[in-house]
Amino acid sequence: MCTFEKRGNLFFLTLTGNGVDDEHYLSPILITSILSVVSDAKIQSTRGSVWITVAQGKFFSNGLANPSTFTSPSKAHDIIVHGLKTFKALVADFISLPMPTIAIVTGHAAGGGMSFALCHDYVFMRRDRGILYMSEIDVGFPVPDFGLELIKSKVGDPNYRRDILLRGVKVKADEAVKMGIVDKAYDSRESAVEGGLRMGDELSKRQWDGEVYVEMRKSLYPDLCRTLGLMSSKFVVKPRL
Repeated sequence: MCTFEKRGNLFFLTLTGNGVDDEHYLSPILITSILSVVSDAKIQSTRGSVWITVAQGKFFSNGLANPSTFTSPSKAHDIIVHGLKTFKALVADFISLPMPTIAIVTGHAAGGGMSFALCHDYVFMRRDRGILYMSEIDVGFPVPDFGLELIKSKVGDPNYRRDILLRGVKVKADEAVKMGIVDKAYDSRESAVEGGLRMGDELSKRQWDGEVYVEMRKSLYPDLCRTLGLMSSKFVVKPRL
């Protein structure tokens, strides 16, 4: 499902699959596992901590639920509703994670998978394989309020937002960079991972305080944080003497 490790100041989450497929559906079980390691990372975090998410195989994440589990419309509805409750908690945890976060999108990121990538501060992507795709319009489930606010916070151009949400366009790496969704595109998985690690090391050297960092992130996305219930009036001052 996933592995978690700490190398110096860098925390690594790797989506590993279940031995049957590598689509990395964000099931309640996987989300619970990720929430657990996020909790551990918060406890272990220090000045200079950085989080990096990567995935094995040709998918980064294919969304919240495997369509093969939709045995009836009512069953599909129940699975999606339950999945969205746990996924909202995951989004909230990443927006409130007290360290810079980097997603290395090494394969397809669809639906909740794309949203999960956008929870990170920085997104790197390989151009030789993989797309970003909000599949909800094609699957037949509306994007929830917090998902809409996430897209609005991370995709600045309203025309791009329209095409992503209402046309279900599948965006490749170079186009995603043009849209401002992805920070940099790389020619291969290896070079994308190398780029993510390089940035992680650069950010770690800045030795930022996590509590200050997360309050600034919340200020950057006020509408999203209100929807997630993360707003606070805390003003954190931690001068480096």
